[in-house]
Amino acid sequence: MIQHVGLEVPAGVADDEVAFWELLGFAEMVLADDLAVRARWVERDGAQVHLLLTDGGAVIPPRGHAAIVIADYDDMIARLRVAGHEAAPRTAYWGAARTQVRSPAGHLVELTAAPPS
Repeated sequence: MIQHVGLEVPAGVADDEVAFWELLGFAEMVLADDLAVRARWVERDGAQVHLLLTDGGAVIPPRGHAAIVIADYDDMIARLRVAGHEAAPRTAYWGAARTQVRSPAGHLVELTAAPPS
């Protein structure tokens, strides 16, 4: 299991970014003051996303992505769309539905109904 991934996020969209990850079932963590001035962390089932705050300018997201297995997949896709996120269906490999969505900071996130078997 991966313990955490770090993603750069412009400080101006940090609240929106945290709200996006909370929509995916993550909860924001309380950080020590020296960390809180430069990052926001969210966690779900022991896996963390460390949102590393940047000064101003837009961060160009890499072509890579984070992937998350979503138990209530269809409901989650509907909630994302209601919240204004474009959720793009992808090819269903291994018989599992997949969708890609961009976080408010522009990071690509893949949602899947089941892990590869």
